[in-house]
Amino acid sequence: MGSESIADPKIIIAIDGLSGCGKSTLAKDLSKQLSYLHIDSGAMYRSVALHLIREGISVNDIEDIKQALQSLEISTKLHDQVSIPYMNGERVDHLLQTSEVVSIVSEVAAIKEVRSFLKGIQQDLGKDKGIVMDGRDIGSVIFPDAELKLYITADIGARTDRRAKELEARGLEMTKEFIKSNLEKRDYIDSNREVSPLIKADDAICIDTTKLTREDQLNEAIGYVEEVKSRLNAAK
Repeated sequence: MGSESIADPKIIIAIDGLSGCGKSTLAKDLSKQLSYLHIDSGAMYRSVALHLIREGISVNDIEDIKQALQSLEISTKLHDQVSIPYMNGERVDHLLQTSEVVSIVSEVAAIKEVRSFLKGIQQDLGKDKGIVMDGRDIGSVIFPDAELKLYITADIGARTDRRAKELEARGLEMTKEFIKSNLEKRDYIDSNREVSPLIKADDAICIDTTKLTREDQLNEAIGYVEEVKSRLNAAK
């Protein structure tokens, strides 16, 4: 990733937003541009969901979930500059967008024991900085002192179309009606859960991606990164 220099201090970039707004794509593009590690916190929650499905554990069985977490190891490894999620040593990126997983992931993410379990892993990954992490509570809870916080939004139509294309590229077929319904369900659960609800941090910069191209989103975010780094260098 290269060593930190006076001209290029490493920072933590926290990206939050609703499902399907493009935050993961932006996080991946930013991490590649900056040679930072990208952490998809959503993939971590989907990994927990996958683990519970495999173990036959209901999202309502909290004691069984607490027990299951003790035998779960979640990690991220770089493959050709792409961050890949692993669960107990198994590469699982191709298993995390099935309808079975996505239909329960918001309920899994609302469980305080799951959030506490993953919070420790996520914060540990940021100790050396030089990371881009996206999710729902990254700027508000996981890294409240992140040097740059972005909040990504887009209208439901654009989000549905993007998620449909993303799933199609992975060989997964779901109707747009199902995708839209699932996004709206996740919006409600994520924004209204008792533990770490999705909110825009007071110091987060909002980017509406509805009409922005992927390149436009990256260029705007890079501009904010450069502003932060310039400010940090000026303060030295």
